Amino acid sequence: MSIEIKDVEHLASLARVAVSDNEKNDLKNDLEEILSFVSQVKEATVDSLTPEIGTHYNVMRADENPHEAGIFSEDLLSSAPSRNENHIVVKKIL
Repeated sequence: MSIEIKDVEHLASLARVAVSDNEKNDLKNDLEEILSFVSQVKEATVDSLTPEIGTHYNVMRADENPHEAGIFSEDLLSSAPSRNENHIVVKKIL
């Protein structure tokens, strides 16, 4: 696809960006390269992907052999910079 300077000017006006003549030519070339890349991506077929892609989604490990509740709490709390009993103390931000 061919981009013209008037297209670059129109995009610049939509974005409310001032663009010099040198920048217009650079942007014209950049946009043509981007559109060329997008057209290559459009031509990609799903058949070229490995069979595993698309057959599994949101795969999570089985929750087997869970540890005892609270077994790591003291380790985590002791590594906090500041704590109050079983709570981590953080700086108030509001």
